[in-house]
Amino acid sequence: MPEGYILLLLVLLPVLGAALVLLMAGRSRNAIARTAAALPGIALVILLSQFTSVMNGDTQILAIPWLPQLDFNWHFYLDPLSALFALLVLGIGLLVILYARYYLSERDDFAKFYCYLLLFMASMLGVVLSGHLVQLWFFWELTSISSFLLITYWSDRSDARKGARMALTITGFGGLCLLAGVLLLGDVVGSYQLEQVLSAAEQIRADDRYPIILVLILLGVFTKSAQFPFHSWLPEAMAAPTPVSAYLHSATLVKAGVFLLARLYPALSQTEWWFGIVSLIGLITLLVGAYHALFKHDLKGLLAYSTISHLGLITLLFGLDTQLAAIAAVFHIINHAVFKASLFMAAGIIDHECGTRDMRVINGLWKYMPHTATLAMVAAAAMAGVPLMNGFLSKEMLFSESLYQDTLGSLSWLIPLLVTIAGGLGVAYSLRFIHDVFFNGEPKELPRVPHEPPRYMRVPVEILVVLCLLVGIFPGAIMGDILLAIGQVLQPGQTLDLNLSVWHGFNLPLAMSILAVIGGTILYSQRKPVYAFQTQFVVRQPKEIFERIVQGAVIGATATLNRFDNGNFNRQVAWLFIAAIVALGVPLLNMTKVSGSIISTPSDVITLMAASLLMVATILTVFYSHHRLVAVVMLSIVGLIVCLSFAWFSAPDLALTQLAVEVTSVILFLLVLYFLPQRIHGFHISPKNLVRDIAVATLLGALVGTLCFAMVSQEASSISQFFIDNAKTGGGGTNVVNVILVDFRGFDTFGEITVLAIAGMGIVRMVSGIRMFAPAADIDGRRWAEDKNPVMLMQISQVFLPLALLFSAYIFMRGHNLPGGGFIAGLITAVALVQQYIAHGGAWIHQRTTLDFRWFLLMGLSIALLTGIGSMVLSYPFLTSWFEYLKWPLIGKFEVATAMLFDLGVYLTVIGATVAILGHLGGLTKPDAVFDARNLMTKTKRSARNK
Repeated sequence: MPEGYILLLLVLLPVLGAALVLLMAGRSRNAIARTAAALPGIALVILLSQFTSVMNGDTQILAIPWLPQLDFNWHFYLDPLSALFALLVLGIGLLVILYARYYLSERDDFAKFYCYLLLFMASMLGVVLSGHLVQLWFFWELTSISSFLLITYWSDRSDARKGARMALTITGFGGLCLLAGVLLLGDVVGSYQLEQVLSAAEQIRADDRYPIILVLILLGVFTKSAQFPFHSWLPEAMAAPTPVSAYLHSATLVKAGVFLLARLYPALSQTEWWFGIVSLIGLITLLVGAYHALFKHDLKGLLAYSTISHLGLITLLFGLDTQLAAIAAVFHIINHAVFKASLFMAAGIIDHECGTRDMRVINGLWKYMPHTATLAMVAAAAMAGVPLMNGFLSKEMLFSESLYQDTLGSLSWLIPLLVTIAGGLGVAYSLRFIHDVFFNGEPKELPRVPHEPPRYMRVPVEILVVLCLLVGIFPGAIMGDILLAIGQVLQPGQTLDLNLSVWHGFNLPLAMSILAVIGGTILYSQRKPVYAFQTQFVVRQPKEIFERIVQGAVIGATATLNRFDNGNFNRQVAWLFIAAIVALGVPLLNMTKVSGSIISTPSDVITLMAASLLMVATILTVFYSHHRLVAVVMLSIVGLIVCLSFAWFSAPDLALTQLAVEVTSVILFLLVLYFLPQRIHGFHISPKNLVRDIAVATLLGALVGTLCFAMVSQEASSISQFFIDNAKTGGGGTNVVNVILVDFRGFDTFGEITVLAIAGMGIVRMVSGIRMFAPAADIDGRRWAEDKNPVMLMQISQVFLPLALLFSAYIFMRGHNLPGGGFIAGLITAVALVQQYIAHGGAWIHQRTTLDFRWFLLMGLSIALLTGIGSMVLSYPFLTSWFEYLKWPLIGKFEVATAMLFDLGVYLTVIGATVAILGHLGGLTKPDAVFDARNLMTKTKRSARNK
């Protein structure tokens, strides 16, 4: 495999793993967990094989063409920064997979959980490996969606649903802001490629739109990384299973925001706007999170607010204008991911074995689970910043960098003071985690007797705690080269003086650390008056505030909707047409001249007759809409005249397509109308509404007619000549319409047949469980014929089917060079098959074939997709067709084109969707259940007389 495609493989392996996990549904928990870990494990091995070379400066890039004219290509980028984050995503992800095997109960759906987890892993890998900003945003939004699924894994719980909705709303808002910022940034640079954006830093900062770009991108960052005032969603997401919390809030979801800060740091930083906004928001978040963590009684609640605080610390470091601040931020990202994942897992073990996470009752657990207590205390010490732990080093770097900055001008002295206070708060809530849970007396009425968890449930925690100690004791040997490599990414060309060691002598940062430890210890020892002080304040839960906002928005939207839509279809259409009139009327009022230089084609008798018939049929469709069968006949006349118009104006492909669609639509109407009243009694339109409808229709018709006349009479350059000139040479066909559909705009066609397949399956699922009563008589009371399968129709259908299939094959084969193609041929075949259902009935068909036409959808989409992928394998854009002229024996020269394979996919998809829909609609009637209105009326009258 080429070197660059390894990057694509890193993203695709977890996706493939998610698919395999779903196939394992119903198997044992061990089998599902092993399957879930297998492919991410392979991805981790691949990443580790490239890790050393990447850290030495061997950046890997993969560019796959997609829309090169718009600078939209699939672009993957592996440098030291993205390699480090990918290592965190895969490494901690594998530990979470192992941990979840023992955390989840037998009642939980393992396949669904691991599927969601692997999809989220793939989304995060897409974010960190993207070398294109729009692609990065795409994966950014996928992380929001997949995390929503993970948070709502226990969907029967109200707090899980509300917490997930809150997270999706806030991060979704940030995602829209990020998209706007990315589009503006790409417009300034002239490209969305990451390398070009990072190399255009001076150009970006000098642009007048820089403040707007910065604010929009930072809104995306702050919402995702739970910065103040967007932090409230993170604690509410704690309703997710603990393995989800350990993954999302240590190494992945919330780290996506700070990753983007690091990724765009070279391009957007070094300005007063950057340093002012980023440092201020980070400082506020650091203090707010640390303060609230101290008062949380729920273990995961304490850890959630501590996560907010540490994310604020990281953001603050990115906002400090010093040489090593950004490197210290990345260092703390690593340290926080390690100790916070282990703490969440320890909290999950406590909850799993005790049945509760309330620190007011889970006391004295050291006696019952000493191994787990030791691991949790070491991780908590790392969170507090105790020496010989990894958290101590990055927090000391924060203290050091805060002393040598001038971010707030003359008030810059506040930053070292406030970060020291935040450090003391961190020590206090870490002490509370240790003392209240593992000491502080005996447990109080726990749901379960606590004990150590299964052996392998502790293994992920042990691995992470060992990493905390190793990095804390040997920081230079383990992290020195990695941080220097990342420093060259964040600050290219600068010489960095990085000295990672446990002991730097007695200095001011060490004094700040000692002061934080002493202050935090004193604060915790005097916690009762502090708690009493806090109880004076009425704290409104963020979830309640959010729900009130949501309910208010729903009420407002409902009131607005009711004002314009009262359930009356005429009123809905009237408002739609009025909006169209306004949109069309304003530009047309500014047109001084409607007619152009093109001379109109003289009218003839045939054209006038067809136009008159079209108008008459349209008017009759409207006026006889309450007579459903008459309305269908009139509507079919309209469609037929449109078909003839296409043929008259030399558009045979459109004429054939329209004719096939008309036949299919008539069958659809008849199948549906069979169950509806044949006449609407009491049909009446008030004079007021009639005048309104005529006025709106007349005005809209006049505007559309004027616009059409202006368009066809003006000289205008058209893209059609390009397709005419290149259809034969570029697509290998003389039928320009078909070449456009299967080659030039094949991606659009693939999207359309995908939508058609989804709609077909949706309709089948919707109607498959419905059974309706069939009317016993027509509108005048005449009972239907008892012979459901007329002999004449059956005889005709036997001849019609082979002829239709032969004609369909002929239309399909000639489609690339003459009018025809897969869509038209598919409709012809589908109509012929549905006619067999009508003539013989479903039972007769099912006795002779067991073919499920829904498989046609799968085959059609698969063939079309594989055709497109085949061109990509040969380094051509998706769905680029190949054609060649071959000389065959007896036949002679013959053209072979891969576009026919794509057209075959279209053909099968159309057949599958059409037959599946019409076949299921025709089977709605309950067997032997016929509704007889006259008998019901007779029984009702007889019952009334008896009474």
